[in-house]
Amino acid sequence: MPDPEAGRCPRYGRNVRPVPADDRPLRADAQRNRTALVAAAREVMGNRGLDAPLDVIASVAGLGNATLYRHFPTRRDLVQAVFADQMTRYAAAVERALEEPDPWAAVQGYLMEICALQAENRALADLVTSAEYTDETRPVAVAHLLTLLDRARAAGRLRADFVVEDVVLLLLANAGVVRKTAEHAPTASPRLVALLLDGLRAAAATPGPPPPDPTSIARALSGDGTTPSMEERER
Repeated sequence: MPDPEAGRCPRYGRNVRPVPADDRPLRADAQRNRTALVAAAREVMGNRGLDAPLDVIASVAGLGNATLYRHFPTRRDLVQAVFADQMTRYAAAVERALEEPDPWAAVQGYLMEICALQAENRALADLVTSAEYTDETRPVAVAHLLTLLDRARAAGRLRADFVVEDVVLLLLANAGVVRKTAEHAPTASPRLVALLLDGLRAAAATPGPPPPDPTSIARALSGDGTTPSMEERER
């Protein structure tokens, strides 16, 4: 099928010059192509994660790689176009939790909800623990999460040493389980979350090693020079 937007793309032996962003509306055919690419990326990344090959996404959309790069010069551009609205679901989850009067029920409900969101979609499972893809909702969500945890610790319901960095560890663990079991053992993720929640109760706490510091977690999520960033990985 001929690709009316085909150009030249260096990564595929061609040479595409990205179209500068402006406020001009897209032509009808260009808008159709963009819509097809976003839909294909949502499907493919949802099944295979944020690292899904971009050439597969272009193929599912019925378009060439050059067209994909014309609309989305980087993987980050594509991810943000596809999942920006989804990230608001994580912010909404912590806002709902703050409305719960019982401090432990609030923390429990929040963690169960965001882990369930991770289990819905491989890309979302990766996205929520990535420092490479952020939006304006994340700082607000983190501030609300701090309040949520402070309230539960102050009430003596949440173990005293549980901090935001531990939430990241929990989500990383759940993302790994989702990645391995979503297709064949979908109950594995809620099982993990239930077991972890029992260990977060203040009454169940036993001495353990300290949580990783914020700088270490940030380096782990964004890559510290040994782990390739999203843009350095296979596109």
